[in-house]
Amino acid sequence: QVQLLESGGGLVQAGGSLRLSCAASGRTFGNYAMGWFRQAPGKEREAVAVIGRIGSNQYYADSVKGRFTISRDNAKNTVYLQMNSLKPEDTAVYTCAATSSSIYAGPTRYDYWGQGTQVTVSS
Repeated sequence: QVQLLESGGGLVQAGGSLRLSCAASGRTFGNYAMGWFRQAPGKEREAVAVIGRIGSNQYYADSVKGRFTISRDNAKNTVYLQMNSLKPEDTAVYTCAATSSSIYAGPTRYDYWGQGTQVTVSS
């Protein structure tokens, strides 16, 4: 089992920044690619950013490219999402998840999910 705990969400004005963290415990963190997903009310869940096991491979949704950066510290069992130039449309619950598949795997291929953290961007 892998337990995931997100932190760092909150309320920020448009143009501001937030850094989300996801701390993992349990099985070897480095065995998993890690993804950040988000879901806004009335919308489907979408993958925002995914990082491979050692961090060299990354995926970003087009909507966040150039603004968000995913990173991981395997020594600390933690994955981060640095969010800059935030927009009201970034408002959502952000959830981290772990997959033993590739960074291009769909949500159904993720083995473990956190509880999520709310990010609200005011205009």
